[in-house]
Parts: sequence; C-alpha cells; structure tokens
Amino acid sequence: MKWIIWPVFTLLAIFSAWGFKQTPADTGVDNTITIFREDAARFAAASREMETAMQAITPGKPASIEHAKAALKKCRLAYKHIEYFLDYFFFSSSMVYNRPAKTEIDEPYMEYQSPAGLQQMAVLLFDKNPYAHKQALLDQANLVSSSATDLPALLYQFKATDKDIMESLRIELVRLYASGITGYDAPELKSGIAETAQSMRTIQAVLQPWLSTSSPETQAVTRYLGQCISYLELHTDFDHFNRMEFLTTCALPLQESVGNLIHHLQLDQHTRSALNYDAKNLFSKDALRASAFPGGTDTGALLVKLGWQLFYDKALSGNGLRNCATCHQPDKYFSDGLRTSLATDEKNHVRRNAPSLYYAAFQYAQFWDGRANTLSKQIQTVITNPEEMNGYPDAIIVRLNDDSAYRQSFADAFPGDSIPAISMTHLSSAIAAYIFTLSPQTSAFDAYLAGDKKAMTPAQVNGFNLFMGKGQCATCHFAPLFNGLTPPLYQMTEFENLGMPGNGSLRRPQPDKDAGRFEYFPIAFYQRAFKTPTVRNAAMTTPYMHNGAFGSLEEVMDFYNAGGGNGLGMKDPYQTLTATKLGLSTSEMKDIIAFLKALSDQPATTYNY
Repeated sequence: MKWIIWPVFTLLAIFSAWGFKQTPADTGVDNTITIFREDAARFAAASREMETAMQAITPGKPASIEHAKAALKKCRLAYKHIEYFLDYFFFSSSMVYNRPAKTEIDEPYMEYQSPAGLQQMAVLLFDKNPYAHKQALLDQANLVSSSATDLPALLYQFKATDKDIMESLRIELVRLYASGITGYDAPELKSGIAETAQSMRTIQAVLQPWLSTSSPETQAVTRYLGQCISYLELHTDFDHFNRMEFLTTCALPLQESVGNLIHHLQLDQHTRSALNYDAKNLFSKDALRASAFPGGTDTGALLVKLGWQLFYDKALSGNGLRNCATCHQPDKYFSDGLRTSLATDEKNHVRRNAPSLYYAAFQYAQFWDGRANTLSKQIQTVITNPEEMNGYPDAIIVRLNDDSAYRQSFADAFPGDSIPAISMTHLSSAIAAYIFTLSPQTSAFDAYLAGDKKAMTPAQVNGFNLFMGKGQCATCHFAPLFNGLTPPLYQMTEFENLGMPGNGSLRRPQPDKDAGRFEYFPIAFYQRAFKTPTVRNAAMTTPYMHNGAFGSLEEVMDFYNAGGGNGLGMKDPYQTLTATKLGLSTSEMKDIIAFLKALSDQPATTYNY
C-alpha cells in the first residue's frame, strides 16, 4: 500500500458521524461490546510490551531486533481481535494503529497521511539497519500504546444494532480473504495466516448469541467456522499455505452461510462498500455492484446495444478512419498488441500503452494517471484527443443526427431526457454502458472457484497460492478482479510507483521520463505513479506496463522478483513497491505465470451484440 484515491462519497462517510441505535430486540450488541472491552485490554497490554521491546533495541545485538519483531507480531495478533469493530464503527481511530506504511493522499482535499502504526513499524524493523530507526520505532510504539489505553473511551454513549454487527462481520470476512491471507498489512512479518485465525476466533465469539440456537443456518455457520479456524491453526506456514484449498473448502462456504444466516434472521443492512451482499461469495460474478461505480447505474439493454454500435463507429473520429476498436481490439482482448498505440497520423505513437478494457469499468479512476474519474469523461477525452481520435463534437453530432436509425436508437435509450437525445453526454454514457458489460469472468480460474476442479492445472493452483502469498502480487492486485480496488469496501483506487524503467531493461535500467499522476496532481508523492490495472487476461494482452516496455510475463516476473526499479539499482525515492527481493524460484515464477494464464476469459468475440 501505497497511494490511493478516496472518492468524495467515501470521505464523507469516513469523516461524518455514523449514527447507531440499539433496540430492545438486538441480542448481539451487549456480547459484542463485552468482547471488544476484553480484547481492547489485551491489545493495550500487548502494545505496552511492544513499547518495552522497542526501548530494549541495542545496536549490534540482533537478538534485540528479533525480540522487537516478536513483540510487534504479538501486538498485531491482539489488534486483529478488534479490527473489525474499529474499522466499522470508528474508522478514523483505527487508522492510528494500522495505517499503510506509505504516504497516503486523501483526494480531493489533498491532505497527507504520513506512515504510522504497526505497518510502519514492520517496515522499519526489517530495514537493512533497523538500529538507526530506534527513535522512530519508539515514537510509533508510544503512539499505539497511548491510544490503545484510551480505547474504552470510544464506547461512551456508543449505540449499535444487530444489523450493524452483522454487516461489520460481512466486511471482515472479505478483508480476511482479500487481505488477511495475502499478508497485505505486514508482508515482512509473514503473520497473515496467524492474524486471520485470530480474527476468525473473534467472529466465532461475536456470533455466539445467534449460534446458540439450532437451525440449518446456524449449523452451517458453526461447521464452516470451525473448519476455517482448524485449517488456519493447522497450516501456519505463510509461504506454503494452500489458499485455494482454504477458500474453496471452508472460507467461501462460510461467507455464503453467514449471508444465509443474516437473511434468515432478517438482519440484512447495507450502509457502505461496493460489495453485493446477495452474492454467494467474494468470487461470484456478481460480488461487486456495478451501480457502486461511476456510470454503473445506467446499463439497460437498449443503452448497451447503442454503446456497442458507437464503439465500432468510425464516424466518431475526425478522419472517419478510426473508432474505439482501433486501439481496443476485441480479438486482442480489447488491447492492440503495440507498445504504445499509433497516433491518428499513422506514423507517430501516443505516450502510453492501450490497456485492455476488460473490467475497466470497475475502477474509480480512468487512464493510467487517473485524470478522468468516470468512463464517460475518459471516452470524451479520447474522442477529442488530436493524437487518438481527433473527433469534433459538433461534427459528430451532425453525422449521427443524419442517420435515422441512430436518432431512433438514442431516443429509445434516453426516453424523456431533457438533454437532446444525441449529445456527447449521451454518446459517452452509452459507450460506458457497453464497457460495463466487459466483465465476463469466464476464465478457468472462475470455473474452478465455481466448482470445476478440473478447470485448473496443479501448477496454476500453486501459482494462485504464490500470487496470493509469497509473491505478494495480491497486495496490489486485489481479489476478486485482481486490480487496484482496495478491499474490503472496494471504494478506492490505488496508484503505484514501481520504479519502472523507461527502457524496459533489467540489466541497464534507465529512469522513466513519464511523471504519471504527478502531471495531473503535481505532488511529489505522485511522481511516476500509475493506476494498478487488472491482471485478468494479462496473458493475452502483451506488452505490459504503462509504457509497454516489457514484452513478456517472464520479464514482468523478473522485475517484481528483483524488487522493482530500486531493487535493480535505480534510486527512486517515491517507489511504493518494496525494493526487497521476493526470493521466488524460477519454477515458482513459472507457476504464477501459469495462474495468470488461467485468468484468461473466453474469446471476446463471443460478447458482441
């Protein structure tokens, strides 16, 4: 983690007061509060022990560092018992303890959040010279410890409902599957499996008031909870943890059974997140709500069909020779196979690689630098860009109005709209609606998760486990879409500086002159930062990166395994990717590539209208 976009509605949700009201019918609230009090006290005690361990760090004594790491891990394990509660009811307070270890920028207010808390301490302890950071470690430990002591004060006049409790647990399960077992919070400590087990224990305790009664719904939750906890406690090796087996045999069934229990108890509530609570699990095709993303509410059949027609219409370009499919070709998985696309003059090239449009709609920022916050804005920008389509809005509207079929299609797609039927606003909305349909999830991986155990090879399954664990791929490419949507709420889009060489060379890397998001927001921390794209269909969309500098997945894996640009010897002070080498073997990297191939959807031509 890394730099993120915080949409306006998310900021309002975070910084405004959420009101919680307890009713006499609520049976789980008192139990939850009791559990939180007890766990908060344990966390406070663990944080004091950690502070003492940091104080004991002595230069030249590696044992003092190992003791400090052990104390940090113990503190993190204690924190995981209260994380679900703090993140749901007191989000701003939770950031004191587990804030990402990189500077974050809250947009649009452009306020900085400096690294702080347990994640930052892990980074400092695993530095090449941790002794030099003793004072910083002490400062962080004191911040955590003093704040933890005051946790009970949060409960003053606290009120909640059973529906609130249940929603917090729904979200926690997603956090565990998409972040916990990946080691997202502290990849250096490799404590993600143990932390997930602690969280599961707390979920079990919080659900006891409901699980004490017998019904098919409670029996299923009890069974799968027990299986999850047993699996996590029996398989503790982070690098070799079988995430696929864990997810398919007990974790995802638990998520489904919890959803069934909540519905059975009539405790459904949706106050936040882009999650679809009616989906079976995190990897269901409908796990994320299209309506949660800009433009996702307008995806009617007539609108989508119109968008499909416009996508392939060369009348949108200035010379009548190009359309959206020129650079986003269906037979190439909506990319064009070029390092950077040809410009309108058919001689020069545009600055950046044309990424696949698959799953592009499920982001809160468009373009590599995120300068458009909606697909509609992105589409209009491309149409009018002199190097891309060089279209003239007035001329486009005249051409479309001259076509009686288009006049009827626009009228049908936008009935009763006060805006003239054929407009750039409507045109871009229609194309955006079509792009929203480009999220098929028809890959071998999706078939495997749906129950077809023959859909993936053993190498691909192992590659998934490595992708989600030792390879740290899933700490930036988050499940289920494997893009920069950050779990568990999926309401933020990440930007990363990988230290990507401009020349694509791993032996003699040269700095990239593309400043990335910095050109849009001239803030130092955005230097050379780019949006994290999906790796679904990555095997079908070579070349790679914003500049198209890597021609194979093997080069991409070698780059990440080396620690990005800084790991290769470059010196980029704003690189967000850890420069620590991953230590993946050649066979392990081959298996990750095999998994990426298992993320290839069925050929795009089957999705025409």
